[in-house]
Amino acid sequence: MVRKKSSTPNRGFRVADQIQRDLTELIARELKDPRVGMVTIQAVEVTPDYAHAKVFFSLLVGDPVETAEGLNQAAGFLRAGLFKRLHIHTVPTLHFIFDQTVERAADMNALIAKAVASKAKDD
Repeated sequence: MVRKKSSTPNRGFRVADQIQRDLTELIARELKDPRVGMVTIQAVEVTPDYAHAKVFFSLLVGDPVETAEGLNQAAGFLRAGLFKRLHIHTVPTLHFIFDQTVERAADMNALIAKAVASKAKDD
């Protein structure tokens, strides 16, 4: 069976990018959950059928578990907001996941700085 290619190349990436921009605005302006503080949407991955979207977020301050609970509880509200903004047939179900990349990068930088400092002492 030969699978037909999408009529518009990279459409999934464009949809994910638009979802990321719209979610950032919706969370900042319309979400009133006290558990959700300063959230940064790092990336959005949409399944090929647009049924689901993994939304990776990071925090400046706050509890990642509590924030993820608040965002996942508000997923229906946010999806309805996306439905009004996006002009696509299927608006994906949102799944919020805490992205630890920024924290891990900071930890790695600290370890590198510590190693460089101890090497400088030894020399």
